[in-house]
Amino acid sequence: MTMQDKVFIEDLEIETIIGIFGWERKVKQIVKISLEMDFNISDAAKTDNIDQALDYKSIGKDISSFVGKSSFQLVETMADKIAKRVLKNKSIEKVKVKVEKPGALRGSKSVGIKIIRKN
Repeated sequence: MTMQDKVFIEDLEIETIIGIFGWERKVKQIVKISLEMDFNISDAAKTDNIDQALDYKSIGKDISSFVGKSSFQLVETMADKIAKRVLKNKSIEKVKVKVEKPGALRGSKSVGIKIIRKN
């Protein structure tokens, strides 16, 4: 049976140093992070016990802290490092990570990347 369960965090806004241009290395910008994690929720659903669920709050806080202290040049590197952090939780089989830089391209709502990584 293929698992279809997903736990997600959408549009987590974090201020960080990101970019390649000189001015980007000096001023924090907002990035938006979205995660979609493959996690079997059946035990949590059966028991109605929080200990069986994925602690998305701690994942969100960890990613916020990590990204807030980072100073990557590329969103590609940021997304890859986020995926690796999330997948340290071996109960998460796969993660989709979306990193956006709102306002990075005039005339667009946002630009960014999406990646998928598996345990």
